Amino acid sequence: MDDVLKIAGREIRSRFLLGTGKFPSHTVMRDTIVASGSHIVTVAVRRVDPDAGSENMLEYVPSGCILMPNTSGARNADEAVRIARLARAMGCGDWIKIEVISDNRYLLPDNAETIRATDILAKEGFVVMPYMNPDLMDARRLRDAGAASVMPLGAPIGTNKGLRMREMISILIEEMDLPVVVDAGIGLPSQAAESMEIGADAVLVNTAVATAKDPARIARAFAMAIQAGREAYLAGPGSIKKYAEASSPLTGFLR
Repeated sequence: MDDVLKIAGREIRSRFLLGTGKFPSHTVMRDTIVASGSHIVTVAVRRVDPDAGSENMLEYVPSGCILMPNTSGARNADEAVRIARLARAMGCGDWIKIEVISDNRYLLPDNAETIRATDILAKEGFVVMPYMNPDLMDARRLRDAGAASVMPLGAPIGTNKGLRMREMISILIEEMDLPVVVDAGIGLPSQAAESMEIGADAVLVNTAVATAKDPARIARAFAMAIQAGREAYLAGPGSIKKYAEASSPLTGFLR
């Protein structure tokens, strides 16, 4: 059975999306991207300096990856749109991850402003992947605004708390006809596998990988866990039951 992830009509080789922040060096970042097998990597536009020459971090993103700039730092739709247009002007392409965050304590996304930015940028031809609180009505509004996927948070960004929003994300997976990419808060490969087991299309991880003692090694672990979770979902796991049920018949012998 073909099991191909497509976003905006493009086949994506890996369901493991990787962020590029917090790595101790550009070299470690590059080696980790290679180890992860990720096809889509995201980078904060404010960290890109095209005049930095060999120290330009984009020089360390392996060829063949889809570069998806993000609008980290934007506090409203207008700022997100401005950052996206700047990224395009810098040659970063048309893929954009919308992040609009005005809350400095919990760093929760502002869905209303995210929808507004998505509407503007999709009409300008961007492939828009918005980071959002997992609310079904807002996910539908993002779809109607032209989003290529929705990216609900698993837990507050950078916390490594895991899939705390599991029930709400499950609703999006069941109801949405766009790819659902779990983003933020995933701290362990097992949590990434859990996301995939409930039917997510992909997982984006940054902090848990970049701050590990061995980023490349844990990136490989995440990649295997995400694949395992996908396989488990496709296999159709057995149902959870209230009472015990023997694996073998308890009657017909020992008379």
